[in-house]
Amino acid sequence: MKPVDPRLLRYAGAARSFFVLAAAIGVLQTAVVIAFAWFLTDAITGVLSGRSVVASLVWLLGLALLRGALIAASDAAGTAAAARTGMQLRTALIRAVGRLGPGWLAQRNHASLAVTAGHGLEALDTYFSRYLPQLVLTVIATPVIVLVMWWQDWPSGLTATITLPLIPLFLILIGIATRTVQRKQWQTLQHLAARFADTVQGLSTLRLFGRDQRAATQIGVTADQYRRETMKVLRFSFLSGFAMELLASLAVALIAVAVGFRLLAGEMPLEIGLFVLLLAPEAFLPIRQVGVQFHAASEGVAATEDVFEVLDAADAGPVRSHNSGASSAIADLPAPESGGWAEAPELRVVDFRVRDLPPVSFDAKPGTITLIEGPSGSGKSSLLAALRGAAEFEGTATFAGDDVRTLTPSDWLAWAGQASGLMQGTIASNVALGDPDPDADSIRKALDAACAGDLDSAQELGVQGSGLSGGQAQRVAVARALYRHAADPARVLMLDEPSSALDAGTEARLWAALRDRADAGATILLVSHRRSARAVADDVVALAVRV
Repeated sequence: MKPVDPRLLRYAGAARSFFVLAAAIGVLQTAVVIAFAWFLTDAITGVLSGRSVVASLVWLLGLALLRGALIAASDAAGTAAAARTGMQLRTALIRAVGRLGPGWLAQRNHASLAVTAGHGLEALDTYFSRYLPQLVLTVIATPVIVLVMWWQDWPSGLTATITLPLIPLFLILIGIATRTVQRKQWQTLQHLAARFADTVQGLSTLRLFGRDQRAATQIGVTADQYRRETMKVLRFSFLSGFAMELLASLAVALIAVAVGFRLLAGEMPLEIGLFVLLLAPEAFLPIRQVGVQFHAASEGVAATEDVFEVLDAADAGPVRSHNSGASSAIADLPAPESGGWAEAPELRVVDFRVRDLPPVSFDAKPGTITLIEGPSGSGKSSLLAALRGAAEFEGTATFAGDDVRTLTPSDWLAWAGQASGLMQGTIASNVALGDPDPDADSIRKALDAACAGDLDSAQELGVQGSGLSGGQAQRVAVARALYRHAADPARVLMLDEPSSALDAGTEARLWAALRDRADAGATILLVSHRRSARAVADDVVALAVRV
């Protein structure tokens, strides 16, 4: 575990600014510590010699207040930098996931990513407000104070120089030993979050089959494992803290004993001896604090490592281009029934193979509905998943002559899958998802075309779109695809089993709406197991199960 990962400075500009500010505060703190030790020495020796020490006491009071203010400023700067860095890393993480595409995301545990972006990056507060300031102070204050000790009394400076490396050496050894348990603790937390999220999502099914108690027991076992891993980390933390304090105390004691004997022998003046004794603990204090805060900051460091892995993968991967046609404003487009849409590009699929399924070839042309049909397991949904970047494929698939793997799916697709994918908010906000300037009239038209005209667009939905029946949620998802397609009719309208939860009458109305849209020039790719879909299809692509 690196004290400071260079990628932090590369991906978060706030971290770079914080290091500059922390260095400036560290320089001031170092000057204050040396000045405080000097004036305290002057005050004590002045009292012993019978001279006035009022000026020294005033300086001591002012320096104590200034040191407190600098510590508070360091904490405030660290907290602010942690918030800004967390925001920048979350933004970069979201962009990286977007660049990697749904295919990469489909292979990752969403709950683990959520824990990393949420709880994990929140742990940066301790890392920035406590750990990094002490690390910077160690780099600045410790060598300066040791040099001052050398200047005033070289034997004391030599003792400090010899004993100081023992502390970081021991810290490195402890860091190597604790890295495994800290990483395991973080992975257990991610596993716990993923198990809990999966259990909540499938709770109704678990209860139906009487497996809810077993799922709860498994969550309890994982939580207990996380407790044990946390206690291991705490044990290492207390052990390392004790070792740091012991080594630092012994080093300071060596300096104190040597200075004491030399004072008794009259080999050095009291002013220098007392000044060096006051500086010695301060030379060891920053590096002791680094050891103390090392474990408290480890969770945030582990989270950033996971974030950096995603960001590095995005930098190493191919960059998707952006279709300029996707920027057309919805208000400038004529309605579907006006027949004013420009001709859309063609989708060409040649020897398209997903996993071990048989290859398929077809052309989806503007003004047509291409129906993909086949028995369960033939790869209908897999084909659509590969086209939208959620799965790898072999062969070629081009849209307007460009390989779809180089295109951002949102630029050339308007898609509705078998899962509605609705979110908390109004029905209108779900339909207009991704539109910075939603159009109420277009939202209503999309709902009507999706046979969801009876729904109130202002109705509030709960988490994952709760509050609607399965058929209603499916129609809202179709309306979202229709709305997005209307924003740029050059997009391919791709629907995966859009009528699976609809009755025959509603299904017939939906087929008619899709037929009208295709007649207006739209390119529609439809997956359906319903035989009624053949009545509106221009081309049928039949998939077969591999035997």
